[in-house]
This record gives sequence, C-alpha cells and structure tokens, in this order.
Amino acid sequence: MKRALMAAAALTALSPLGAAAAERTLTISVYAFAQDDFKALVYDPFEAQCGCKLVVETGNSVERLAKMEANKANPVVDLAAVSMADALAASRAGLIDKIDTAKLTNFSKLYDVAKDPNGDGMSVGYTFYATSIAYRSDKMKIESWADLLKPEYVGHVAFPNVTTNQGPPALHMLGLALGKDTPDLKGPIEALGEKKDDIVTFYEKSSQLVQLMQQEEIWAAPIGRFSWAGFTKLDVPVAWATPREGQTGGMNVLVLTKGSKNQDLALQFMDFWLSTDTQTKLAEKLIDSPANSEVKLSEAAANNLTYGEETAKSLKLIPSAIALDNRAGWLKTWNEKVGQ
Repeated sequence: MKRALMAAAALTALSPLGAAAAERTLTISVYAFAQDDFKALVYDPFEAQCGCKLVVETGNSVERLAKMEANKANPVVDLAAVSMADALAASRAGLIDKIDTAKLTNFSKLYDVAKDPNGDGMSVGYTFYATSIAYRSDKMKIESWADLLKPEYVGHVAFPNVTTNQGPPALHMLGLALGKDTPDLKGPIEALGEKKDDIVTFYEKSSQLVQLMQQEEIWAAPIGRFSWAGFTKLDVPVAWATPREGQTGGMNVLVLTKGSKNQDLALQFMDFWLSTDTQTKLAEKLIDSPANSEVKLSEAAANNLTYGEETAKSLKLIPSAIALDNRAGWLKTWNEKVGQ
C-alpha cells in the first residue's frame, strides 16, 4: 500500500496537473507600447529561461497605479514599469519596496543616472530619453532654447502642452535659457503666454509634428528622442539641436510591489531586462534607449536613440519630487497664461 501511494504521488508530480501546480507565475504591469516586440524579445525568452509563466498587464500610468493602490493589502502585480515621478509617488504611497541591487548581476553595468533615479533605492532605470528641439536647418539656427521665441522664428514653432510628457521638461529648459529657472515654471510659462498667438500649436501628440514640418507649417518643435526617427525620413533638412543650456528628457524605471510573494522571481526578471543582450535587442529595434552602458549599437540605431555615456551624463532631468509637488501649480499657471 505504501509503495502504491508513493507511486501515485510520483505520477501526480509528473502529470500536467502537477506541473501546472508547481509552475511559478510572475505578474508585471507595463506600458502598452510595443508589446508584440516585448513579447518576442523579453517575455518569451524569460519564460523559457525561468520555466515560469509571465502575466502581462498594460495600461496608462494613472490606471495602473490606481490598481496597485486598490490591491495594496493583497498585491496582484509583482513588478511595474513606470516613470521616475510615478515611482516616487508609489513610494510615498507605500506601494513599492526597496530593491536589493546585490541580487542584480547587471546593476553595475547601468549608467549612473539609472542606478537610483530618485535617490531612495526604490527604483532602477531601464530606459531614458533626451528631449531637445527638432528644427529645419535650412530655415533657422538653434543655439539656445530661447531661440524658439525669437520674433523671426516663433511663428513657425510648435510647443508641447504642459499636460504632455514633453511639456514640463521643455519649459524647464526654456526657463534656464531665460534666466527664470524656478520649480513653479512660472517664468517660461508666462513667456510662452506672451507669444501664444504667434505659436502655431501647443501640441498634445508628437505624431502630428512630422506632417506639420513636411508641410512647412512649422520649422521647430521640442520632442523626445523616441519621436526623432519620423523626422529623419522627411525630404527636407531637419537637425537635432544641442542648445548651450543642454538637453532634458525623461526616464522609465522598474519597481517591486510591496508585499509581493514573488520578489525573487521579479528580481530575476528585472535583471534579465537590464542585461546587455536584452537591452541591445530592444535598442536595435528602436524600442528603448539602453540604460546598460555595455550596449554597443549600430550607427543607424544610435542615431535614432538616446545613446552613450556623454549623452546620459548631460541630461538635465526634472527631479521627481519637483514634478510631483508642482504639477497642479504648473497646470493652473498654464491655463491662466496660455489657455486650455
């Protein structure tokens, strides 16, 4: 009888039902962007390596953070990809845990700016991007962010709305150029307000800019580097500005949900995402600029991404605390001076 029970137990362990019961599951929360490519380059290879199942939830930041908050007592998500500022918001809300970077074999390979973006040990950067000015090099010369407001140029400029990801960073750099660099962004918003009737559009989607430039309705616009590829395909000369005040940008990070029962597996996945091989594949597909400093890219990929140590060091990112503490004020001032 004893032997029969042991044999039955062994058969159960080998059966599909037993294997399914033993299979580990990792749930991640990510942006909806390029999910087919992420599946092929990140998710499927990781599942093959770990022998686990990956459950992927997508959505915008507001929706995904709200779900984490709603399930705070019994977390559903194990790992999330969010912006720097959203990571700090999640930290303030007690939704994420400190990352044990000693368990990340690829941590030392990251650019310094990506190792601890918020200075609290609660997030690790996996990609960043530069924000500068795309401009018609045959029509104008951009040496400063303030050049956008020159009388001879301002009637051919598109500027990002303050509600977009590019809005506050571009305002931050414009403020530096104007000598009005304060966290409330009041100076640059007021300067734009004075020129609001001249500016072609305060855009909300960068996808509309390529056509506007092709049609010569605009000559210049602040954009994120991830939007640059479309401009390079135009049959008019377009350049990427390197203003004397520098470039700004943004960073996306990975965080661990507080109370997750799968943190070791989540750390394995985080390490896989940060690996030189994975980051190279994502970069060559022009999906993400690499945060891993060991990544070597083809010239074509490098020209369309935010790439290289000098670029990483030069980015003047808005500190997350400033972004979180001033968002409501930025919108209020914008609505008063520029309009909705």
